[in-house]
Amino acid sequence: MRELAFREALREAMSEEMRRDAQVFLMGEEVAQYNGAYKVSQGMLDEFGPKRVIDTPIAELGFAGIGVGASMNGLRPIIEFMTFNFSLVAIDQVINSAAKMMSMSGGQFTCPIVFRGPTASAGMLSSQHSQAFENWYANCPGLKVIVPSNPADAKGLLKSAIRDNDPVIFMESEQMYGDKGLVPDGEYLMPIGVADIKRTGTDVTLVTFGKMLKVVMAAADELAKDNINAEVIDLRTVRPIDYATVISSVKKTNRCVFIEESWPLGNISTEICFRVQKDAFDYLDAPMLRVTGGDVPLPYAPTLIEAYLPNPAKVVKAVKEVMYLQKA
Repeated sequence: MRELAFREALREAMSEEMRRDAQVFLMGEEVAQYNGAYKVSQGMLDEFGPKRVIDTPIAELGFAGIGVGASMNGLRPIIEFMTFNFSLVAIDQVINSAAKMMSMSGGQFTCPIVFRGPTASAGMLSSQHSQAFENWYANCPGLKVIVPSNPADAKGLLKSAIRDNDPVIFMESEQMYGDKGLVPDGEYLMPIGVADIKRTGTDVTLVTFGKMLKVVMAAADELAKDNINAEVIDLRTVRPIDYATVISSVKKTNRCVFIEESWPLGNISTEICFRVQKDAFDYLDAPMLRVTGGDVPLPYAPTLIEAYLPNPAKVVKAVKEVMYLQKA
């Protein structure tokens, strides 16, 4: 095991797959000469050259479309969006081309492409650069959506995504690129669609994904001080969702709180709430609660950002409500 930063784990994944398969290439804004906006692709231009690490104009629709066409013709592109906020410019290619190509062609064309980059809030970036789109893409059949929470998962899941024959949305966080964690030596892959129980518990199930895992783990530590034993589940992928792991945990703990950063209407927690009440209703001792971002565009002021985002205190409050230790 080695300690790597999140960005280093992503770089290893891409580099290993590019060494393994000459059809894999990286394309996006500033990925080559500048070594990536967040230095994820640092050094890759030197190793693989300008035909496989390709700088693009500021034209997301254009280079996403080039990637889709390349994937239909036997290549395996990795398309980096400088932020998924900018993917809205390219969403027609992602949704109407990549996600639907196999279905519309009757299986004649696959689209093995990875769209990756940072998502959600990253400090004082305000309304147009701080949005979480995991649930948007997870709503679309034909896509797989991965949101890793740590360097080891990031590497193993990105390698699996690059080898997958379906289009994959791989969502990171600007605030996690410097996070360090232990990464296994040698080559390894992680299965897409399998959740991870980060902490076992008996009193309440906390479900989350991506950088919100840090918020949830901090909340679990606080709850432990009050002798509340929380089980923490990291979904890792939000399409497909590992419902079985969540349902099994809820049947054990009898209570559930879901934590995510996106807006509250129609998000991943909405789906999980439906499945829990459908498949584990008789096991629930309290209605399921959610902790989400605010139902407003994210403001710029630090005090308003704090009010908007989920935090450990909000999670602790929700847990105590489902345990009837605190009124709503």
